Amino acid sequence: MENEIKIFCAKDWTDYELLDTGEGEKLERFGPYTFVRPYENAIWKKTLPVKDWDKANGKFWSSKAGAVKGWKFKDGSFERSFKNRPFNWEMSYKGIKFLASPTPFRHLGFFPEQAVLWDFIEEKIKSAMAPQGLVFRDSKARPFPAIRFLNLFGYTGVASLFALRAGAKVTHIDASKLSVEWAKENQKVSGLEKMPMRIICDDVIKFLEREIKRGNRYDAVIMDPPKFGRGPKEETWNIEKDLPKLLSQIRKILSDKPLFVILNSYAIDSSSLSLGYALEDAMYGLKGETLSGELCLFEKSNSRVIPLSNTAIWSSL
Repeated sequence: MENEIKIFCAKDWTDYELLDTGEGEKLERFGPYTFVRPYENAIWKKTLPVKDWDKANGKFWSSKAGAVKGWKFKDGSFERSFKNRPFNWEMSYKGIKFLASPTPFRHLGFFPEQAVLWDFIEEKIKSAMAPQGLVFRDSKARPFPAIRFLNLFGYTGVASLFALRAGAKVTHIDASKLSVEWAKENQKVSGLEKMPMRIICDDVIKFLEREIKRGNRYDAVIMDPPKFGRGPKEETWNIEKDLPKLLSQIRKILSDKPLFVILNSYAIDSSSLSLGYALEDAMYGLKGETLSGELCLFEKSNSRVIPLSNTAIWSSL
């Protein structure tokens, strides 16, 4: 891996805009609504005037701001319990539809900067398969199996939908029952409910251990592990302690000729190079290359590139 950090910038959004950043916050448009959320790395001044920020439909207050943590909304329709996520609206990116909704953890059900990874996933899978979803192994025209795609810590499943539309057989894993149900809703919203996607609520490490024993293999993997987490049976996750084990297990469930592995993280603050070195080490001996970089978004107020997540991508040559 080259000691160079790449900039991966999602810039083809119509339903989303990063309007402005500064003073520890970001102002964003999600479809018809605008929100203010914490962005602690924004140590510069805001570009837009205060009146533009004050027009936002809602703001998520961080406990670091000295306020009660959580959302405060102007529109009364937002003032409901989050338990059953009653208020949501439809978003779209390049024809894939999914639901957005404010959550108790400041997120709205997806991460806009990851759109560049969705594009990568769909393009790599499509390039490995013919237009009808099959490539041919020999002159007898025997079909090659569809790409087997695994999404770990998959959240609400937007990345899974892009792999599914590209023709992959998808397995989606998350330990949160709410996220798993949300992923099922998103599959229906996009009209892909008849396509092959397993959506499973499980602890990632335990799931991988069982897959290794079963001999199940995957051609492409994306994972976005949190810093800390708990499984459905109170299993604990700590990225500093458990990431090496996770990567070791990933190597064991890969097919003989894997297509790609993506490791994304909001928990590694130091550098994307750290992710790149870990992923490169895990993929040692396989013919491919590893890139590390930052997932970014263009800021509308002054066209700056704003980094939001570290990522590393291994892809076959």
